[in-house]
Amino acid sequence: MTVALIGAPPAPGQLRIGVAIDVPQPWGEELTRRRAQAGDPAAEFVPAHITLLSPTNIAETQLPQVEAHLAAVAAAHPPYPLHLRGTGTFRPITDVVFVAVAAGISECESLAAAIGEADQLVRESRFAYHPHVTVAHDVSTEALDKVYDDLAGFEAAFDVDSFTLFSHNGEGRWRPYRDFPLGG
Repeated sequence: MTVALIGAPPAPGQLRIGVAIDVPQPWGEELTRRRAQAGDPAAEFVPAHITLLSPTNIAETQLPQVEAHLAAVAAAHPPYPLHLRGTGTFRPITDVVFVAVAAGISECESLAAAIGEADQLVRESRFAYHPHVTVAHDVSTEALDKVYDDLAGFEAAFDVDSFTLFSHNGEGRWRPYRDFPLGG
């Protein structure tokens, strides 16, 4: 959920949605705070998460079908353990530092692929899906290096038992719209 897509509101008759796994507390708050400390303006609008579907505009009339699809995807996937550990970066391709998913990668990939199968949610991407938690994006090299080093020893383990459909109207924070429990 990038800052570039936060600014302009969706067109009339459209909704901007995203699907993500929230990073639970206390880790989510810590990672969001660290993102803000790095000077990343998205920290104010985007809580710590693992993206399953990046920001996507849909027609408002498609929301019931999207919700039904997400419910079916969630029901078909069991809960799983997820382990975050250490940092990584997408530099030099993009100025991003992230906390790495050390376990639960294939489960995240499977969820993201299944979510993206709905006709309303098919989107082109410049990059292959790589589950991660962004902690700095488009900030100075010094800030990227600092958060990379500071969070190198970060570790968190938790069970993923749901994912969340978020919405955004072009102003303020992404808002949770509905949770979808895994395994039905």
